[in-house]
Amino acid sequence: MEVRPTSLHGMVLLAHPVQTDARGTYEVLWNRDELAGAGITGDFLQDNLIKTRRGTLRGLHFQTRHPQGKLLTVLEGEVYDAAVDLRPDSPTFGRAEGLVLRASDHTSLWLPPGFAHGFLSLSEQVIYSYKVTAPWDPPYAQVLAWDDPAVGLPWPLQAGQVPLLSDRDQMGQSWAQVRQLLD
Repeated sequence: MEVRPTSLHGMVLLAHPVQTDARGTYEVLWNRDELAGAGITGDFLQDNLIKTRRGTLRGLHFQTRHPQGKLLTVLEGEVYDAAVDLRPDSPTFGRAEGLVLRASDHTSLWLPPGFAHGFLSLSEQVIYSYKVTAPWDPPYAQVLAWDDPAVGLPWPLQAGQVPLLSDRDQMGQSWAQVRQLLD
């Protein structure tokens, strides 16, 4: 496994070796010892699977109690994956980064606990898997507005395109409101 740093402290892209032959491919998506060697020591509690379609935007989700570390892998299709560092003592606090994850790239993205996370489906069909290090905590589950200009994420939307959002995601809080929650 190759570990590639990103611009946000602690967020890394993990490239999986792929074995290919006449039958197809084989790759290891998660190996506790390899992750530990990369400094990722989260104890994963749950696996989640999302199937969605082009133009769907989910996020930016986070929890104020029991923040979740997430190991994110696109199994089919491609997404624009976005994260915002919400850890007040991090050197990249308040900064955002987005990158494209494709199933064909054989990569996973690690987000340590303390990030807001979301993604936009870029292909007709997306199958997206993620492991989490803490259970979902509904009273403390929050949404940062995906389109808040103070966050400044360059979502790859066509001119005039409105993403498909859940009711909850449409009601996301501004960066100023989220900062108050974090104090």
